[in-house]
Amino acid sequence: MNPVETGRGLAVVTGASTGIGYELAKCAAQDGYDLVIAADEPQIQDAGVKLREFGGKVEAMQADLATPDGVRRFVAGITALGRPVDLLMANAGRGLGNGFLDEDIREVQRVVDTNISGTIALVHDIGNRMRARGQGRILFTGSIAGFVPGTFQAVYNCTKAFINSFSFALREELKDTGITVTCLMPGATDTEFFERADLMDTQVGQSKKDDPAVVAKIGYDAMMDGEGDVVSGWKNKLMAAAANITPAGMLAKQHRKMAEPGSANN
Repeated sequence: MNPVETGRGLAVVTGASTGIGYELAKCAAQDGYDLVIAADEPQIQDAGVKLREFGGKVEAMQADLATPDGVRRFVAGITALGRPVDLLMANAGRGLGNGFLDEDIREVQRVVDTNISGTIALVHDIGNRMRARGQGRILFTGSIAGFVPGTFQAVYNCTKAFINSFSFALREELKDTGITVTCLMPGATDTEFFERADLMDTQVGQSKKDDPAVVAKIGYDAMMDGEGDVVSGWKNKLMAAAANITPAGMLAKQHRKMAEPGSANN
């Protein structure tokens, strides 16, 4: 995948096997970028096959970015291409429903390791390469969940609060370096997230959700325009605005109604 041969930029997308991540990769492919995509499941290879239909080069890597070794192997795979990264879309994420004390602590830790530890390790490596080059765009997939104490999704919402906050701080740090940092903050989106997070018996699990292709396009366009943050969808914008003026205790109580196990039947 030589840049001289392709004449194309390179986009890296994590969590790209399905959902928002796949749609972000699709946006980049349609925009003329070659791709390096990753996920912790074999379906990433299927995604690679579909994305090659847009005419670009696609390197699909199965890597567990919740582990330091997985991040190192993924970074080594990118380095081996001998190409600068133009776009980094840090989308890999994992959810977990149910009450905190009822959750398997190993699964809890995996949410933190995927959403926070692996994400910042990857961004630290590629971000330094971008800074040395004086050019690059970074997109984080945060969430409006980061504005709300997540009763029955306590750890997940906290990880998204971290990502939302981290993105703003990093953007300010890099404002004079030629690197832009954008945070996409979607609401409930029609992906496999809710099934994987054991949330299908909840009100939010059964609710109408946003189209991941629309959400991804909003985030991709914001990144390419150099915007700092974008909340996808007018309902989500209202929820985000309301969260800023609503007491945390009330937000936690409201979140219980949508995420408590069995709430789908209420």
